[in-house]
Amino acid sequence: MGSPESIATLQDRIIACHLCPRLVEWRAAVAREKVRRFTDQEYWGKPVPSFGDPRARLLVLGLAPAAHGGNRTGRIFTGDRSGDWLFRALHKAGFANQPASVDRNDGLRLRDCYVTAAVRCAPPQNKPLPQENANCRPYLLRELELLTRVRVIVALGRFAFDAAIASVGLPEHSPRRPEFKHAAELRLTRGVTLIASFHPSQQNTFTGKLTEPMFDRVFTRAREIIDENVVSGLCS
Repeated sequence: MGSPESIATLQDRIIACHLCPRLVEWRAAVAREKVRRFTDQEYWGKPVPSFGDPRARLLVLGLAPAAHGGNRTGRIFTGDRSGDWLFRALHKAGFANQPASVDRNDGLRLRDCYVTAAVRCAPPQNKPLPQENANCRPYLLRELELLTRVRVIVALGRFAFDAAIASVGLPEHSPRRPEFKHAAELRLTRGVTLIASFHPSQQNTFTGKLTEPMFDRVFTRAREIIDENVVSGLCS
């Protein structure tokens, strides 16, 4: 992955990936069989690319595409309830031009924000295997190399939290196993701050484990850190 390339070229390579046979079979089966409410739609059924502003200072990191969300629409966090929560919060914090994400051509634009995932194919039961996570890791590492202005990573869920730490790294003398809890902040290398958030899955939002004000505060805090970095001259 050392050759010069753009974010767009990297996404093309991600879309063409066939490294994980189990995920290739699963994503294709879901796209073929569909669910009743989407029988009239053509599913994407491939690895789902990241998207956003290539000069972003905020990186939002999720686990993987949803079987009938990103795997259907072809855009991460698009077409499912988790995406409804995410883009509404990003819009409130000024990172998105609209509060909803329905399909790839709905006019959504991200400002100073980039959205990605640790694993790019929808996994069965939302549980990628360790080897599948390892196969996808180089794509995330390369994105982080190309997204040179990132100062804040918001990790949606423990899986993404661990992926961010493994990909960016901890400063020396940091705790070996940082605790994951909602709204926790952790300093990583490269001048990056990691903010942990509960994932906006229905399991969390329907039960009240994650509320809209709790989620909004995460992105308000991300904005504050970015603004603080501007004032101190770390980014512009």
